[in-house]
Amino acid sequence: MRAAEDGLSAAASDEVAGMHGSGKIRPAKDSGKDPAKDPNLEGKLAREEQRRLRPPGAKSVGWALVQAARLHRSRIGDRLAALDLFAGQEQVVQALAAAGTMTMGDLAATLRVRPPTASKTISRLAALGFVERRAEAGDGRIVRVRLTETGLARAAAIERLWDEVEAELLDGFDNKERRRLRKLLRKAARNLADVTGAAGHEAEAEIDGEDEEEVGLIAPDAVVRPL
Repeated sequence: MRAAEDGLSAAASDEVAGMHGSGKIRPAKDSGKDPAKDPNLEGKLAREEQRRLRPPGAKSVGWALVQAARLHRSRIGDRLAALDLFAGQEQVVQALAAAGTMTMGDLAATLRVRPPTASKTISRLAALGFVERRAEAGDGRIVRVRLTETGLARAAAIERLWDEVEAELLDGFDNKERRRLRKLLRKAARNLADVTGAAGHEAEAEIDGEDEEEVGLIAPDAVVRPL
């Protein structure tokens, strides 16, 4: 039995050797590269993993817009935390800084939020000492709001902060690209406003090649929703 097994093994070895000689079986080609020592291997694997995990809508404009907006809002929120503000509350401070004094109704209309939402935000800012409320002389039902000295200082800090984050956002963009991007985003916003019936996205005029400042693109309830 042992002799028979040895005979079969020898025959098999002879057959394989013959196949190698005839070209039927070719040895694996040695590339001379050790994958473990390939300096680009880690980067290749990382890119493959990114492609595998990429969401279905990653190539869409909407997906890119949402990601940019989310990162921008997060960056603004981080910077505002140093001013004792939540992301969104700075819009109230900015509106009051521009107008001086506003009624609660005017403030809600400017921010395009419901009056209770505006009132809640103002209460929080008043508790921080940033705004003060006064009843209208002769009609106590009308409440006017304005920034305190502390609030005015916060408004100036917010303006600087916004400019700094804007510079980070548009790093590497030239002036032409910045104007073009602004126009395209406004056009996209108007397209959605048309189909949803949203107001406040009218076409902006251009003066000497520069777009006018856009007003009124604040989403409802955004001013009281901290990150």
